[in-house]
Amino acid sequence: METRLLGRSGLKVPVLGFGAGTFGGKGPLFSAWGDTGVEQAKRLVDLCLEAGANLFDTADVYSDGASEEILGAALAGRRERALISTKTGLRLGEGPNDAGASRLRLLRAVDDSLRRLRTDYIDLLQLHAFDAMTPVEETLSTLDGLVRAGKVRYLGASNYAGWQLMKSLAVADMHGWSRFVANQTYYSLAGRDYEWELMPLGLDQGLGAVVWSPLGWGRLTGRLRRGQPLPAQSRLHDTAAFAPAIGDERLFAIVDVLDAIAAETGRTVPQVAINWLLQRPTVSSVLIGARTEDQLRDNLGAVGWSLTAEQIARLDTASAVEPPYPYYPYWRGQFAERSPVAVAAAATTPAAI
Repeated sequence: METRLLGRSGLKVPVLGFGAGTFGGKGPLFSAWGDTGVEQAKRLVDLCLEAGANLFDTADVYSDGASEEILGAALAGRRERALISTKTGLRLGEGPNDAGASRLRLLRAVDDSLRRLRTDYIDLLQLHAFDAMTPVEETLSTLDGLVRAGKVRYLGASNYAGWQLMKSLAVADMHGWSRFVANQTYYSLAGRDYEWELMPLGLDQGLGAVVWSPLGWGRLTGRLRRGQPLPAQSRLHDTAAFAPAIGDERLFAIVDVLDAIAAETGRTVPQVAINWLLQRPTVSSVLIGARTEDQLRDNLGAVGWSLTAEQIARLDTASAVEPPYPYYPYWRGQFAERSPVAVAAAATTPAAI
């Protein structure tokens, strides 16, 4: 398994990690994702470790903490072989301090995650959302204290807007505090919004993308076909309302090209979709989520080979959407050629291939 540095840090992570959102199965969203218990989780962890995909990502909100508990149990006795990533900040309880990134909330949340994960340190802690009610200084000083205390090794953010990330990085730099090195982000052929602002920021500031939902919320599995109904077993029956929207015509234009390239390469549609992501600027690791061993084995087959430049160009063209102002002039190449935005645009537009 290839490894890459996580942003501008010395931490090497595998290009494929495992997303444990399928562990637990509690609540309307996570029960649709999966209901993997401890024994099955152990087997999935076995397969990941054998393949070198030793980054395991979870969150305290996944199945109300059950995902962390099951991951901790599955890694029992082999913690040193794994990199554990978890997230906090979303609501987990009904109390006024059961959400956000205040000092009280973060200190309590990290201790609770450590207990559930059966470990004394977290390799990568990411804030699950921006907390506009808490001063950034309070949040970042607390995170820095957790790093200094040895409870956390590296820091990241998820679901932040560009200005929120940049403000956080600037404040950390001003005070000499530990800064974010990772941005856990939604990115796929079906959702390329990451490229408009967050990718240029990542290039400029040294943030490694940890990609979640690389198959577009299950739309790029190869099971959805033009003119055919949604498969009866598709999780989209329960999760489509949570997913970013995409028009049918654009979706099936992408699927048509994925089908063609899968036939050319002898690979599966998910493998092609994931391999495309591995060629994108700033991507450090792509999180694959699987409910079964067969799904996991298939996703692990996305590495060890590469799409050709011509195949990448076809996928780029099929999935491209012109961004809104002020990004589209950079995307078109009409503005400054040497700006970070232009650098990212040049690396991700069909015309540049």
